[in-house]
Amino acid sequence: MVYLQESENDLSIDNNPVSFSEAMNDDNSDKWLDAMKDELKSMAQNCVWDLVELLEGCKRVGCKWVFKTKRDSHGNIKRYNARLVAKSFTQKDDIDYKETFSPVFKKDSFRISRHW
Repeated sequence: MVYLQESENDLSIDNNPVSFSEAMNDDNSDKWLDAMKDELKSMAQNCVWDLVELLEGCKRVGCKWVFKTKRDSHGNIKRYNARLVAKSFTQKDDIDYKETFSPVFKKDSFRISRHW
């Protein structure tokens, strides 16, 4: 039988904030705020969204911040990471039920094909 011993380098135990208000009340709030600014800057540079008028009868998709402490192989904090993600929503039958929406994009899964 193998017994696992807790150590100070246990990477599974991080007290990451679960909300914006919790991040702002955290001892490292300045680092979380910098991480959020970096995320918004990256989104603007990559043209992640277009600002459009919401059509009548349509609901907007909300968003929330997800916070994660990134660590190196020794368990030391490498950086603070914040991601702005879309919240889920309910699709309506006969309107958008057969369409698939994905709030997350990975650059590894994106491929551009050139046809000359």
